Amino acid sequence: MVHYINGAFLSLHKIEEIVINNYSIQLSDEVKASIIKCREYLDNKIKTHDKPIYGINTGFGSLCNTSIPDNDLEKLQENLVKSHSCGMGDEVDSKIVKLMMLLKIQALSYGKSGICIETVERLVYFYNNDLIPVVYQLGSLGASGDLAPLAHMTLPLIGMGEVYYKGEKQKTKTVLAKLKLNPLNLKSKEGLALMNGTQFMLAHAVNAVLRARKILKNADKIAALSIDAYDGKIDPFDENLHLIRPHMGQIETAKNICELLDGSELISRDKKHVQDPYSFRCIPQVHGASKDTLKHVESVVETEMNSVTDNPTIFPDEDLILSGGNFHGQPLALVMDFLAIALSEIASISERRVYRLISGERGLPPFLVAIPGLNSGFMIAQYAAASIVSQNKQLCTPASVDSISSSNEQEDHVSMGANAATKLLRVVANVERILAIELFAASQALSFREPQKTSSKLQNFVTDFRKSVPLVQNDIVMYEMLHRAEEFVKSV
Repeated sequence: MVHYINGAFLSLHKIEEIVINNYSIQLSDEVKASIIKCREYLDNKIKTHDKPIYGINTGFGSLCNTSIPDNDLEKLQENLVKSHSCGMGDEVDSKIVKLMMLLKIQALSYGKSGICIETVERLVYFYNNDLIPVVYQLGSLGASGDLAPLAHMTLPLIGMGEVYYKGEKQKTKTVLAKLKLNPLNLKSKEGLALMNGTQFMLAHAVNAVLRARKILKNADKIAALSIDAYDGKIDPFDENLHLIRPHMGQIETAKNICELLDGSELISRDKKHVQDPYSFRCIPQVHGASKDTLKHVESVVETEMNSVTDNPTIFPDEDLILSGGNFHGQPLALVMDFLAIALSEIASISERRVYRLISGERGLPPFLVAIPGLNSGFMIAQYAAASIVSQNKQLCTPASVDSISSSNEQEDHVSMGANAATKLLRVVANVERILAIELFAASQALSFREPQKTSSKLQNFVTDFRKSVPLVQNDIVMYEMLHRAEEFVKSV
């Protein structure tokens, strides 16, 4: 299947479809014409314009007042890419790097960047043939865009750096030789067009949002299972409560829980207790607030996916070349910090439910094993969840409130959006792990309620889970089961 980049709105739904189905991409004729028109305008402007144009015939950052002779303009772009390739730390997952490439192509497709069509088509070729540049997690301040990581994405286009090809990390020049491809010689403005922008942050944000959608769906299902396992009450989910405090996420969550528990023998039986703890009773309010947060984040991310974020920006029809700040990552930095907090709360309330399930309350055995004492059961699984929740709290310190001046004070306020991005993905992974622990514990607790049963929807969910993770009769090596539970949560 082919996805045509044609100037149409790129939605999160569409990008998920492209990724899941491994679509190849292709530029439409209209997009090609727009890119070519912009480049021809820029070439003509360089020939006829005798004043400096930032980043085209000047240096960069605080060197913006340094003029560059015409015969050095291509060397300027090569030097820019090489000098800015300062990434450090762990490698970025290849799936996210491939997202970066797609998002960069989308941004260049608007014909406002002055890039050559051959360069964009080479980037498309890399994407379609899974030549994935090696990019590092650390190095971007999130203003002037994601310079260091995008420089690493760009290096292979000029025959430098490393790529993953056919599952193996190789020197780019070796791979290009095998494919009989020559490195590109970047023309004026091209290095800047490729390296300026928010695509490193944005790729992380897209990945996080798509995983967050699944997390929030699974969180309701797993919480409903815990309610039945804990012998909880259905009253807190009655729609009358939520219609008088009509936050949409709260209403949606309460409805989901009621639908999931419909037909359960456990939820409908008489209860000796009057109330449940907050971690059960307030599921609609907590899960719902995180859902409302995600909707806001999605809106910002989709806007950024359909934006031009390099600098300077070229407007051929208006005869304008404008130097501005669309590369500044503040919109993404703020919402990624917000999403990290919202998802961390899903994990926090989940861990509290795990604690209740193992605590020997409401007829459940301590630590969810038949012979506690001889067996420790789920004791340390809850420790693990508590440890991960604590780490999330540390990771949720906002990156976006920080700024360090750079480039001799020319770049004197930065977003730190790249740091927000990388720590957000750590939080996302941790939430998946904690939900896996809750599912493991809740499914175990439910077995002690037999012969009474939960709803058919939830029983089918547990049956699917049991194909990966068995009941625990006596102590076993737990990490193997926890890892299987994590993979299950990520896959459903």
